[in-house]
Amino acid sequence: MTKADIVNEIADKTGIEKVAVQATVEAMMKSIKTSLSNGDNVYLRGFGSFIVKKRAQKTGRNISKNTTIIIPEHNVPAFKPAKVFVEKVKITSKKK
Repeated sequence: MTKADIVNEIADKTGIEKVAVQATVEAMMKSIKTSLSNGDNVYLRGFGSFIVKKRAQKTGRNISKNTTIIIPEHNVPAFKPAKVFVEKVKITSKKK
């Protein structure tokens, strides 16, 4: 499912114009990105959490030059689904 599919589905179910739905979806994604880039987590009850995970410094290899490089400590965004969400996916996947 793409962002356009989500916008179309919400517009069909709610009767709101696609332009307004698109603006709302874009604003939500922008808010989540801003919060994560500021180091804040986003919690959506019943859906899941968008969290910032810290990756420790580690040693890597540049295979083409055959050298060792240090990959610095950095943060990455991650999503952790809610238990209710996980259970629903498990139940539906068993039915198929």
